[in-house]
Amino acid sequence: MSVDSPREEYATMSDSEKSAIRDQLERLLANPHFSHSKRFPTFLRFVTERTLAGEGDNINERWLGIEIFGRDPEYDTAADPIVRVTAAEIRKRVALYYQDSAHAGELRIALPSGSYIPRFRLPKSVDSSLEELGRAAAKPIEIPATNPVAPLVILGRRSTLVLALACAIAGLLSTGLLVFWQKMHRPPPDSFWQPVLTAKDPVLLCLADQLQYSAISLRDAAEPTHQIAMNDNLTAVVMDDVYAIVKVAGILQSSGKKYTVRGEGATSLQDLRNGPTVFIGAFDNAWTLRLTNSLRYHFANNADMSQFSIVDSVAPAQTRWVVDRSVQMATNNYRDYAIVARFTDINTGNLSVIAAGIGRGGTIAAGEFLTDPGDLAQIKRAAQGAGDKNNMEIVLSTQIIDGQPGSPKVEAAYFW
Repeated sequence: MSVDSPREEYATMSDSEKSAIRDQLERLLANPHFSHSKRFPTFLRFVTERTLAGEGDNINERWLGIEIFGRDPEYDTAADPIVRVTAAEIRKRVALYYQDSAHAGELRIALPSGSYIPRFRLPKSVDSSLEELGRAAAKPIEIPATNPVAPLVILGRRSTLVLALACAIAGLLSTGLLVFWQKMHRPPPDSFWQPVLTAKDPVLLCLADQLQYSAISLRDAAEPTHQIAMNDNLTAVVMDDVYAIVKVAGILQSSGKKYTVRGEGATSLQDLRNGPTVFIGAFDNAWTLRLTNSLRYHFANNADMSQFSIVDSVAPAQTRWVVDRSVQMATNNYRDYAIVARFTDINTGNLSVIAAGIGRGGTIAAGEFLTDPGDLAQIKRAAQGAGDKNNMEIVLSTQIIDGQPGSPKVEAAYFW
């Protein structure tokens, strides 16, 4: 099979060829280059399925922005590059996947530069590759007498050791130069994160933690298959909150900003006075609830905690952003909501950043929104339109399907 031609030829593929492509897609997306992300597999699977369905003519930047990322039909593709950024990252990850010799004989899925229509082809057969390799091996390698490298072929063991040492030193120097170049050419911080990254003090990442009294299983050092249950006090964190923490920490680390991670229960007001703080999680993080309570958009719940919501103080009677706990638990398919914010807290005098959802999926979406280049560009445009105010608060929504959040969508924003 070779389908490396214009889009209209995809219609000629047989069912078996389409099945082979889908099988290869799943292998590709199961690889660590893709499996640790939600956005990249969603994008690649979407364009592949649409192509196999004969909808290649519809695949363009605006359509993908609307269908995959929930953008408005009239959104400015020039100012919001989320589709281009995502496609570029997918191309890099696909290339890394096929660079591994273990995948040399697999069907190739590619996303050509400048296009969002995937192409599929089988690599050259193993036999033909071996023939080419055999011909190359049989051909003598000639080294001109004037080539200064030629004497190295007959150098003794001592000279080989010197050569290896020289290569190692050269490699270290190259690595050092590369690190130096990366540091000198580090991209400027995004406008949302710039006040945090340029603050003189380290950043505190405050996430929800819960003290639990439970039994844990410890393994015998001499016989690891033998486990003993022992009572212990555990401090637990939610993995979905950890996902958001990792995303934010990546922003800080890539900019060389020092940070510490601390549980909500171990965080004091004095800690918040020591520098900027990023708060992860809402209803399991008391600090988030305290800090957002005085903001225009804040979290709320009914008396029996069966419904959780985000309330607009300007229109408190409206019930647009509500999660019904019974629906959430029964179906795991619902619409979640989140708040992302950046403001100077009047109690500490320091910057506070909020990334918190009503449910766990909302917190994941909030973490993605605050670390995605396209979403950050969206924040920048909105801030500019509001007069570049220093403080901002944004309400997001995301569709949860089988417990997994989709792309975040802006519901409302306020700047002051």
